[in-house]
Amino acid sequence: MFTRIIVVVLDSVGVGALPDAKQYGDVGVNTVENIARLHGGLFLPTLEKLGLNRIVSISDKTAASEPRAWFGKMAELSHGKDTTTGHWEMVGCPVFTPFPVYPDGFPAEIIEKISAITGRKVLGNKAASGTEIIAELGEEHVRTGALIVYTSADSVLQIAAHEEVVPLEELYAIGKKIRELVCVGGHSVGRVIVRPFIGSVGNFVRTPHRHDYSLPPHSHTVLDLMVKSDRSVVGVGKIADIFAGKGITETYPTVSNDNGMETVLRLISQDTGEGLIMANLVDFDSIYGHRNDSIGYARALERVDGQLAVLLPFLKESDLLVITADHGCDPTTKGTDHTREYVPLLVYHKQGSGGSLGVRLSFADIAATIAENFSLEPLPYGQSFLRYLRGESE
Repeated sequence: MFTRIIVVVLDSVGVGALPDAKQYGDVGVNTVENIARLHGGLFLPTLEKLGLNRIVSISDKTAASEPRAWFGKMAELSHGKDTTTGHWEMVGCPVFTPFPVYPDGFPAEIIEKISAITGRKVLGNKAASGTEIIAELGEEHVRTGALIVYTSADSVLQIAAHEEVVPLEELYAIGKKIRELVCVGGHSVGRVIVRPFIGSVGNFVRTPHRHDYSLPPHSHTVLDLMVKSDRSVVGVGKIADIFAGKGITETYPTVSNDNGMETVLRLISQDTGEGLIMANLVDFDSIYGHRNDSIGYARALERVDGQLAVLLPFLKESDLLVITADHGCDPTTKGTDHTREYVPLLVYHKQGSGGSLGVRLSFADIAATIAENFSLEPLPYGQSFLRYLRGESE
């Protein structure tokens, strides 16, 4: 039915606590609505027209017109609330055994092996904010050349290093070595992330040269099925990293939300052939959510809303646009971690009107819809919503 499907993931833009949010310490979270309430509403006219205001309250002045897109929200079937888990489920590979986390730091044998394979000592080894730990340990790192290793509430092993102390080429090689070290067994963390920074003491700043090294999905995904059927799968942003390059035919890393939206616009303006374009806009999460910057988060939402207004007219008649998220990261909470939330589902095409898709039981419904659209073999998880787009009744 559709020649191209474009999936834009608004990283961490959650729309309300899931029923099991209490188990994750996330009672009352709602990334979008809490930001809107705190700042007297959000000006998101494009997302309103697509139906976001039918999913979550964003303003007292929302339009009453019928939505131009199909709208709903999705529950997470997987056990977790991190980037890898959310994206994997989105392509049909839920995670039922959570990735290991290290709230008290990594065990001594891991740290010793990191030192052995990199030839550098290790600083930190604790759960910490990325900006705070480079402020705390950056001077010692610059003086000694030791790597700053830290984690968070997610299953991540992060390595921070100054670009003038550990050149990017070396840092990326270190990331790959550590990924191989923690890829199997009880210490198979979801992602190894290298976090380069620059500057001087008191003025250290992280650069956009971050790189993620993820585990490959533990089962086939709709991305694999697309590639097997000789269709393109283009990743924008950190998509290729999240899937360890598996099921990706072409990748365009980005340095910001703006760069991501510019790349998506350029791709849809071209004749990319039959296939899938999947983009991640990470700034919501990394710059604003984890730093409890609700004002910055609000402005970022409004900026992307304006960019969507520019993008929509460039969609072809045979294109399908899906806007969603991978988890929440409510910046109005006391913590700085991801939050266990429903994610929005906005589905737009030029061939018809919109309506409600209701509450979907899994992010994998996106994978099921992609598979049905391209006549691929069905995956074990997810229920396609393609029939709604075709105008078919229950």
